[in-house]
Amino acid sequence: MVSSEIVDKHSAASQDIGMARRKPASLDLAALLPSWELSLRAERKSAQTVKVYGDGVRAFLRWCAQQNQTPALDRNLMKAFVADLLDAGAEPATARSRQLAMRRFSAWLAEEGEIDDDPLLGLKAPKLDAKVTESLSEAELRRLIKVCVGKDFRDRRDEAIVRLMVETGMRAGEVCGLTVDDIDLGRGLVTVRRGKGGKGRVAPFGPQTGVAIDRYLRARRSHLLAETSALWLGDRGKGLEYYGLHKTLKWRAELAGLKNFHPHLLRHTAASRWLAAGGSEGGLMAVAGWSTRDMIDRYTRSTAADRAAAEARSLNLGEL
Repeated sequence: MVSSEIVDKHSAASQDIGMARRKPASLDLAALLPSWELSLRAERKSAQTVKVYGDGVRAFLRWCAQQNQTPALDRNLMKAFVADLLDAGAEPATARSRQLAMRRFSAWLAEEGEIDDDPLLGLKAPKLDAKVTESLSEAELRRLIKVCVGKDFRDRRDEAIVRLMVETGMRAGEVCGLTVDDIDLGRGLVTVRRGKGGKGRVAPFGPQTGVAIDRYLRARRSHLLAETSALWLGDRGKGLEYYGLHKTLKWRAELAGLKNFHPHLLRHTAASRWLAAGGSEGGLMAVAGWSTRDMIDRYTRSTAADRAAAEARSLNLGEL
């Protein structure tokens, strides 16, 4: 009788364990997405990174609904999704980003035990076009700075931001994340506490940028949020967030008559100006926060011919 009870208890326990380990009949990707985004935030991924990854998964879910397909982590389904994106006119970089989001999502699901294996492991990404990334000319850059010159709060702020971005090559998100304590006017240094990939760095700036920042800091003293730590403040008693910075810079570019402007163009320009002035590639990588040299080629391809011509003239190889 006792042994029979032991067997029954053991059988019941086995059933409980089996139920605990049982996977759902079908994986609900939409329901699991918020958990992945929470995990990304816990890993201290930037808000922009979390948004890009989330948008990639949501784009896949929308596509599945349009195709009357059940969302699944299937390699052929993923290839069809990417192919449709490209056929619809999406940039290869966009298709690559969407696919990467799904691959990262799939890897996380495997790590969390939601699936036994990662079915998207090793899936090749779409090949990117070798596009030429434009930079601002010296004349265009001077026009952009000129339209920022003025004595009111917004003018002082925008001139300081433009000068800092075009000299250091800082990303817009990094600029928005600066605090007052990150600026060392005496030594001409700005500290990026957390750049892309969670990496910090220190970048130098010259006297003209230092003067522009100093003017802004003096104007900042009378702002309603002067006691807060954020370096850049809005002109209506608010802070200056990522999209506010984009809107402000595009407005200044319109005043300067610059077409097809986007804030990241200032980073491209900073890299091109650095190399054109004779700066080393290693120094540029350190200042801009790049870990691989291929980013230099990508950002400065449009001005490579000009630099090569200037170098050739200085070498005087035709003097025989």
